[in-house]
Amino acid sequence: MDVEMETGTGKTYVYIKTMFELNKRYGWNKFIVVVPSIAVREGVQKSFQMMEDHFKEKYEKKAHTCIYNSKNLTEIDDFSSRADLSVMIINVQAFNARGKDARRIRMELDEFASRRPIDVIKANRPIVILDEPQKMGGKKTQESLKEFNPLFTLNYSATHKEHHDLVYVLDALDAYKKKLVKKIEVKGFDIKNLRGTDGYLYLENIVISPNHPPRARLEFEIKYNKSINREVRILGVDDDLYALSKGLEQYQGYHINDIDPINGLVTFTNGVEIHTGEVQGDVSEKDIRRVQIRETIRSHFEKEKDLYNRGIKTLSLFFIDKVEHYRKYDEEGNEVNSEYGQMFEEEYNSILNEYLTLFDTPYEKYLKSIDVKKTHAGYFSIDKKGHKIDSKIKRGSDISDDESAYELILKDKEKLLSFDNPVRFIFSHSALREGWDNPNVFQICTLKHGGDSTTNKRQEVGRGLRICVNQDGDRMDEHILGAEVQDVNKLTVIASDGYKDFVSSLQKEIKDDLYERPTKITLDFFENKQIKHNDEVVKISKEQSNVIMHYLIKNDYIDDDDHVTDTYRTDVANNTLKPLPEKYGVRELTPEIHALVQSVYDDHALDDFVLDGRKTKIPENNLNDNFNKEEFQKLWQQINHKYSYTVHFDSKELIENSVNYINSKLYVAPLQYTVTKGTQGEEWSSDSVKAGSGFVSESRQTYTLTRGETSQVKYDLIGKISAGTHLTRRTVVKILKTIQPAKFKMYQYNPE
Repeated sequence: MDVEMETGTGKTYVYIKTMFELNKRYGWNKFIVVVPSIAVREGVQKSFQMMEDHFKEKYEKKAHTCIYNSKNLTEIDDFSSRADLSVMIINVQAFNARGKDARRIRMELDEFASRRPIDVIKANRPIVILDEPQKMGGKKTQESLKEFNPLFTLNYSATHKEHHDLVYVLDALDAYKKKLVKKIEVKGFDIKNLRGTDGYLYLENIVISPNHPPRARLEFEIKYNKSINREVRILGVDDDLYALSKGLEQYQGYHINDIDPINGLVTFTNGVEIHTGEVQGDVSEKDIRRVQIRETIRSHFEKEKDLYNRGIKTLSLFFIDKVEHYRKYDEEGNEVNSEYGQMFEEEYNSILNEYLTLFDTPYEKYLKSIDVKKTHAGYFSIDKKGHKIDSKIKRGSDISDDESAYELILKDKEKLLSFDNPVRFIFSHSALREGWDNPNVFQICTLKHGGDSTTNKRQEVGRGLRICVNQDGDRMDEHILGAEVQDVNKLTVIASDGYKDFVSSLQKEIKDDLYERPTKITLDFFENKQIKHNDEVVKISKEQSNVIMHYLIKNDYIDDDDHVTDTYRTDVANNTLKPLPEKYGVRELTPEIHALVQSVYDDHALDDFVLDGRKTKIPENNLNDNFNKEEFQKLWQQINHKYSYTVHFDSKELIENSVNYINSKLYVAPLQYTVTKGTQGEEWSSDSVKAGSGFVSESRQTYTLTRGETSQVKYDLIGKISAGTHLTRRTVVKILKTIQPAKFKMYQYNPE
């Protein structure tokens, strides 16, 4: 039998509870959990340990668990002889591999009283639970599983490849709508590889503040006496990158003309545009990795203050492909920062300063108490010398089976959730990703040299989908947070590719794995449908179906093609759905009926599943008590109206008036110089020289310079006028072409 559950929705919890229920109702007490890897095996054992008290309180007993180990055969006898609920956890390699230890399960062993371990196990007629069966496919594995002689088999997975009797489905869309997983937002990076001589530009984001007009957080190069550095500055309209870069030629003409927070766009007077998250110019792979690290840290800080005040520890997870990019060893064998470690500390210190103020709040005390070198740590495989090394993977796999590495990750899993542990940023090898199922991971960033990761997007996101926990270990789900649950539980993926590319790949993978569901709402859809209401199974009658359909049509909740409308989706989001009719008791079934409507799949079902992390964030402006006062409400009713103003310009008339005004009013003073003539005084002495009166001025005359050298500095006259007047460059060109030649020549003398 198959049970399909999305990653992060508590699959392990469900099958552990299933064991307790089967034991309670039918007395079955022997279970074997088969897992695809050592990482999953260690994780399952950890789950049993963490939930032991919970299930003991609920069922007044605990499950006795053991891991199958061919070198510790007494565990098999203990498993078989116990009358209580007993669970054996075994990874598929233990009975399906060709190694020496793997064969022992089928050998008559002297130390096991000349018995075969497999015979002792199968004599129990255990119930076999397969965790991620799609990773254990193949005829050999399936034949080996039959040797356990199971009473029956339950398959738990998010993505079944082979299908059997399906008893329950909770796919990605259902998990999201039921608020059982974190909401996802993606920060992608679009790279424009222009000429190497073009100026480097990176638009981090657009800053909205009640005290300033929209401003752009822009990274560019600045020239100093001995170096050229890349720095982030917050700039506004009319700022000139050429001047701010201290004269770097590649920024000539980069004068900010407009900052558009709605579309995340900055426009320069030279016509160049840059979108939020876009990197332009001379860009190397190191530049992209630095940007990814910076954006991960910034996303971390953006969430951490609110989460800290709620008692939730914020973690960020970096996956890398080589340990040497993060850590290296000096001649004395001491562990020191490598490329990524150094980048992290530089970017962390820079962003930290933005969040420290003069106020000594609990959160700021927390930040100040953590040393930058202690807030990031690496979890990798370890060699015999105790050095961190790349995890080994087998051919045809991208997952490591390094048992010691997973033990280290799981040992520190609970410690990392505590504020007492300074580690908030984790670097780990991508081959160890299956070991990372920490619920408080809020940022995931894959740093990979030489192109995009081969890991599919859904796997990448899956490591951080679990609902977070607070300092007491309580899940911060909808029961505690209510409507805020997915505002608090939000996973940010810092992608190495563009936002659109990442999201389209992710959504395609999700759609491909979605359980087949109806796409239209018709009478047949509701009629005879069985729903659970107040713990009773209720069947929707034909009369009730007619009432429901009439309600949906009347309120424009379905269109002429029987598809769910935007009106319905909007009312669901705003919690403003029209009440169902009372006729035939339909209103009593309101939650169940809307659950059915929302189960229908349409092209917009995944629209809100993934958010654009690059969109300009508007800071909250909470209303104060004055808003509810009667005096303000009267004023508000008078002014709370929307007005639209449209201004029409006659371009021809505008150009003619501009030309006439310039021809009659424009005057630029020509360059002049004054000649002063003086002679040596007749009473020349040391005293007169010291006093400054040794020379006497006899005459002074001013002349006009009619033939002077013009400046060789390039000046974007059209761009400058366009920025100052908000006219298009085309209109400016027409005006300049039409004015008198003598007036146009004045710009040559002094364009300012």
